[in-house]
Amino acid sequence: MRLYAVKTEIVKTGDNIVEATIKSLKRQDLQLEDGDILALTSKIVAYAERRVAKLTDIKPSDKAMELAKKFSLQPEFAELIVREADKIYGGVEKAVLTLKNGVLTANAGIDNKNAPVGSVVLWPKDAGEWAKSIREEIMRKTGKSIAVLIVDSGLMPLRIGTTGLALAVAGFKPVIDCRGEKDIFGKPLVITQQAVADDLASAAHLLMGEVAEKTPIVLIRDASVVFDEGVYGSADMMIPSNECIFMNTFGQK
Repeated sequence: MRLYAVKTEIVKTGDNIVEATIKSLKRQDLQLEDGDILALTSKIVAYAERRVAKLTDIKPSDKAMELAKKFSLQPEFAELIVREADKIYGGVEKAVLTLKNGVLTANAGIDNKNAPVGSVVLWPKDAGEWAKSIREEIMRKTGKSIAVLIVDSGLMPLRIGTTGLALAVAGFKPVIDCRGEKDIFGKPLVITQQAVADDLASAAHLLMGEVAEKTPIVLIRDASVVFDEGVYGSADMMIPSNECIFMNTFGQK
């Protein structure tokens, strides 16, 4: 498998992602091939969707004020968490653990990083629909059969730092069910499923970086995936709470 970091201009609110992607690939003399996967950060998708909020436009509620005080957050930022989160569990200083679209994530996916001063970027409303439309438009314009992966930063319990998290996939199966397959000693696997999309998201995330790299796109070639015509959002990659080792252990619903 090979990965190529694709540098772009600064993506601005309302920009056309497909045009920016094709232009950036051409600038680096990268030609799309059938079977390629394009990984894009959720942030540039959010910019295209105009999911950027100016904090001075936000009026904090009483609930947001309480949340802000408890976790040392800006009240306007806390208000956006209240609005965007499906559920709020708790947190630490500057970060609140939330459930958003079936994903456990910090601050409902809202991010100060690489947002204009005084603004924050929210998750796309429907990452799956974006993955589908980006894939279709790129295939139409290039004639190449490719897949699209939308990536954000994620956290793992008791591990320092961020890894890649797949928010949506169009064009390949995000999870491979290994149950029933046999290991090298002939024993059948009982519970193992491979989070292929998250694995690829982490690989792409390493090249995308977290600071000022300006590489929000990664071209993935020769990945060991099962290509199809499916579109998969977060709900297609989540496990029920009562089957999740973390959520079930700590009694969260």
